[in-house]
Amino acid sequence: MAELPARAAVVGCGVIGAAWAARMRLRSVDVAVYDPSPTASEVLDAVMADAVLAWAALGLATDQVGSLTIVDSIAEAVDGAGLVQESVPERIDIKHSTLAAIDDVAPLNALIASSTSGYQPSDLATAMNHPERFVVAHPFNPVYLLPLVEVVGGVQTSLGTIDRAMDTYRALGMHPLHVRKEIDAFIADRLLEAVWREALWLVNDGIATTEEIDDAIRFGFGLRWAQMGTFETYRIAGGEGGMRHFMAQFGPALKWPWTKLMDTPELTDDLIDTIADQSDAQAGDRSIRDLAQERDRNLVAILSALESVGAGAGQTLAQLRELQQPSRHKHVKMLR
Repeated sequence: MAELPARAAVVGCGVIGAAWAARMRLRSVDVAVYDPSPTASEVLDAVMADAVLAWAALGLATDQVGSLTIVDSIAEAVDGAGLVQESVPERIDIKHSTLAAIDDVAPLNALIASSTSGYQPSDLATAMNHPERFVVAHPFNPVYLLPLVEVVGGVQTSLGTIDRAMDTYRALGMHPLHVRKEIDAFIADRLLEAVWREALWLVNDGIATTEEIDDAIRFGFGLRWAQMGTFETYRIAGGEGGMRHFMAQFGPALKWPWTKLMDTPELTDDLIDTIADQSDAQAGDRSIRDLAQERDRNLVAILSALESVGAGAGQTLAQLRELQQPSRHKHVKMLR
């Protein structure tokens, strides 16, 4: 198990970058942040406040928090950092320029990671002089609660860097998933994209509203996915014959022409208005912040329940709780 870096840098602090900073700080890592946005400080404070509430609700320690320093340049942010997490907007030109700047000034022993949700690491690393120390580390929102992080190496990423990345994210209390082959959007987002495409068609064709689609997930298979996933769920559906029986029984349905996964409806103004209006009605008077805090409360309850039975992400939560134990007697740092 790799030790946590004493200092980390986060470059780009929207929702994802700010949540990375929160998780790092809650693991007692000092974090330096660079983001030219005038609202970066407000975002960081709001996300950190939500993260502290969530961790406290899980019974995790929140009294030994790494410091936060907002700086004016990438060079200041990465100075002395053992981990640099890039989380700038999903534009290849911005990614390239940012990663090149990080690579030029980061310590040679620093692990450099991108939070990109789709770009392949080999494509991103073309801007770098030291691509051997670079990985994609794709998290899921909220990063301070959801443990999954997809770790993807490029053609020039060293095996040692992959191992180090896996160990570092485990030390942050996460569940790193090594994506062994480069592929656009990696694993989890490709699965999400399949559901998203079907959902767009269902709204476009007037089959269901946004709320009805969300209900189909949250009252049905979403509950199964939280603790078992697709393949184990279908193995059970196969009865005593297991997965082989399930495939024999339901496999032929894959040839039925009822899926539209290979296409998406045209995003006309009318369709966009329909989705936006239905989503507004679904949210009611709840603000985005209200919804995010409701999401966190629900995730805390689900994670706690999963931990009590040792299933799914509850196992990662239990491991995080164990990781906190050795640090209980370290110097207590004040919240920013």
